[in-house]
Formats: sequence, C-alpha cells, structure tokens
Amino acid sequence: MATARFERTEPRHNPLDILEELVSANEWRFDRSADEEMVVELPGRWCDFRMFFVWHEDLEAVYFSCTFDLRVPAHKRGAVAELLALINEKLWLGHFDVCSDELVPMFRHTVLLRGAGGVSPEQLEDLVDIAISECERFYPAFQFLLWGGRKPDQAIEAALLDTVGEA
Repeated sequence: MATARFERTEPRHNPLDILEELVSANEWRFDRSADEEMVVELPGRWCDFRMFFVWHEDLEAVYFSCTFDLRVPAHKRGAVAELLALINEKLWLGHFDVCSDELVPMFRHTVLLRGAGGVSPEQLEDLVDIAISECERFYPAFQFLLWGGRKPDQAIEAALLDTVGEA
C-alpha cells in the first residue's frame, strides 16, 4: 500500500546557509562551489580534516562526510575493513568508511529533515562536533594499524586506552 504525499506550502530553507554562518564564526576555511555543496577544512589534533556537506532538497537531507589526512595502502585494505567494523560497533551516530577513489578513511552521516521544519544551528554544531570528536578518537587506531604494525583489535584497544594521572 503506497502512502499519499501532500504538497508542501512553506518554503524550504537550505541548511548550508546556516552552516556557512557556523563555519565563518569558527574562522574555518571553506568553499561553497554550489548552493547545495560546501567543503570545509580545519586543523585537528592529529591531522587536518576536510568536511564535505551536500544538501539534497528533494530528499530534504544533508549528507556529510569528514575525511582525514591519511592514505590506506592497497595491501592494508583488508585489515582496515576489519578495523572499520570494530570502530563502527562503538558509534551511536554515523559510521566510518574508506573512500574507494582516494583510499582515505572518512566519517559519514546523513541527516533527514523531512517534516522537521528545517535544521537548527545546534543540530549542525552537534553534527560537526561529533564528527570531529569521533575522528580524533579513532585516528590513532588507523595509525597503529597502518604504521605501527598492530592488528585491528590491538589497534583499537591501544587507541581507546584511557590514561589515568599524569607522568
């Protein structure tokens, strides 16, 4: 049984306009090559991040990805796939993947806004904060696996090790 759709009467607002204000307020570099796309670059604790946002008006959804400056050698793709599965089990929102074109790890998420009446600045702030936090949290696991010679389970364990006290 198909559900009926009704015509929307209020205008749709592009969430990237709000995002542009957030990015500008943080003085991050960005490029908005089209109304529906924005690329943002910012420094992180371990590396630089590149965030990519796409507003899909027909779906009323914001697609988001955050890549970090790290390449996956072809011979490590199997181990990285195993690491991704372990990492993704620990996430509440979004997931990690490897971009097949560039072989870089990325955090991805899509926010559906149909019926929400738009997006709030706080939602976009949370999206960016969560992505950066998760990328910072798991970047060491990729490093341990790719360059430290650790197995996926060892890499994630080492990355998530909480230190207590001060040295």
